[in-house]
Amino acid sequence: MNSLHELEKILNNENITTVFQPIVSLLDGSIIGYEALSRGPETSPLYSPDKLFSTAEEFNKTWDLELACRTKAIERSKNLINDKFLFLNVDPKIIKDKKFQKGLTKEFLVKNNISPDSIIFEITERTAISDYKNFVKILRNYTEQGYKIAIDDTGAGYSGLKTLCETKPHYIKIDIELIKNIDTDSFKQALVKALVEFSKTTKTKLIAEGIETEAELKTLIAMDVYAGQGFFLKRPSEDFHEIPPYIKDTIIKYNNIKTNSFDITNSKIGEIAENHQAFEITTLCCTIKKYFSLEAASGACIINNDIPVGLVMKHTLDSMLATQYGVAVFNKRPVYLIMDSHALTVDYNTNVSAVVKMAMQRSNESLYDYVIVTNNSKYYGIVTIKNLLEFTTAMEKEYAKELNPLTGLPGNVIIQRKFDMALTSNNTLGILYFDLDNFKVYNDNYGFENGDKLLKFTANLIKEQVTALFPACSFVGHIGGDDFVCIIETSIESCKKLSDIIINEFDTSILTFFNEQDRLNGYIEAFDRNGNKDIFNLTSISIAGICGNTNLFKTSDDLALYVSKLKKKSKKIKHSSYVIENI
Repeated sequence: MNSLHELEKILNNENITTVFQPIVSLLDGSIIGYEALSRGPETSPLYSPDKLFSTAEEFNKTWDLELACRTKAIERSKNLINDKFLFLNVDPKIIKDKKFQKGLTKEFLVKNNISPDSIIFEITERTAISDYKNFVKILRNYTEQGYKIAIDDTGAGYSGLKTLCETKPHYIKIDIELIKNIDTDSFKQALVKALVEFSKTTKTKLIAEGIETEAELKTLIAMDVYAGQGFFLKRPSEDFHEIPPYIKDTIIKYNNIKTNSFDITNSKIGEIAENHQAFEITTLCCTIKKYFSLEAASGACIINNDIPVGLVMKHTLDSMLATQYGVAVFNKRPVYLIMDSHALTVDYNTNVSAVVKMAMQRSNESLYDYVIVTNNSKYYGIVTIKNLLEFTTAMEKEYAKELNPLTGLPGNVIIQRKFDMALTSNNTLGILYFDLDNFKVYNDNYGFENGDKLLKFTANLIKEQVTALFPACSFVGHIGGDDFVCIIETSIESCKKLSDIIINEFDTSILTFFNEQDRLNGYIEAFDRNGNKDIFNLTSISIAGICGNTNLFKTSDDLALYVSKLKKKSKKIKHSSYVIENI
């Protein structure tokens, strides 16, 4: 069949197949929104989106096809819960067309019960952006109306740094090729980690595309990626489905047991939530105003059949009523007209540390708004930012007591906690112990101050190299003195690679800690414990460890005893070395 004829048939009949894929918070498993994906009819040779859009471009029908896809997606989304976003794919060439604005009027959105605040234009990279200055001006016009912008496929095609710098999007979607096998690719981890830091600095939200395995999901959670989508979470479908309960439980579980985190607390947000009164969506604004006056409350959760759908803060209500006709317009009208339908809502079991991150990522306007807490998707209570900060400050003080005062690394209490977690893990873990050889001799000859500098150097070296190779799955602790430990989720080959890197860097840098004579000699002349003068090698580092299923050990003492035997083997070698065994 002629491709043009088939395309025109699809356009004339508006026969577009629209499916929706959920975009999921990687902090608590809630649905942030849905991406609308368009295909041709299932029986058509143009069913494939690539084939459909390439044919449209070939026959100069891109605008007509985009309009049909967008219209169909919005019409299908009229029943979308108003606290969810709708991500619409838009070609850069199309968004600047005057017909685009006409095809996406507020009237059309209102007709389908959708607010511009709920629409996110996902700029696809089918074509390059040739005129950034004009393109940014056009985007600003839409963002001023309430629309938001996402850059799709970052890391592939035209989606480079220039696009990010010029457009300053609200969301960045990481290309699937950067996500594929990220759990085993340290280079990809480093790239994504850089994007995470960028997103935190710029308050841009990061979305990982194409999550297809649990291992990828776990790695992205450990790296603090904001949200994700992919077949593992939920395949696209014609309806707005929730993700399976076990997927949500998995996300919450991995947030609570991040192996690379120094979380200040393992507390759940529900444990500090207050059960304040909630109001149905039909409640009048005057009733909420009265509640604020009588209860001295600063906010209220709005529900629909016990399901949170929004939040009203006192300052927002006061501002609305203080306008010229505010009282006349809103006082006797339902509260849903002024509520924030995108308020931060988290599950009872979400880690407090994760909630702090989400709360601090909000815009300045909503930074101090309440956090809504649900239990089994129903309203449970609220947490004020004041209470949240007071709780975390108290926990930080307790946590600080457990850090080694010299190196700032976690001490034995936290190390013990990490070991307990390791002994119950079913993952392949590497546990490495680091010990300095002839450190006492160095300390005696060069003084405690220089000895402390050497310990700080060693701590920083281990932490930097471990974090560089395993940014998503690592922990470093200071046992005491010149003894350190790290826990990493990786293979024995990677453990050995890490050890080689640390030894090479240590042996190169250690020479700067000795005077010229000792460097030339390659040894120190000093007195041994019996008072006899002897020759000692320059300080080196011994590494001993295991890799495999650590749950084979019953207690952390059993594990430590096993590794101590390996450490003795390593220390018998007269230079920096490692002994690592598979278990």
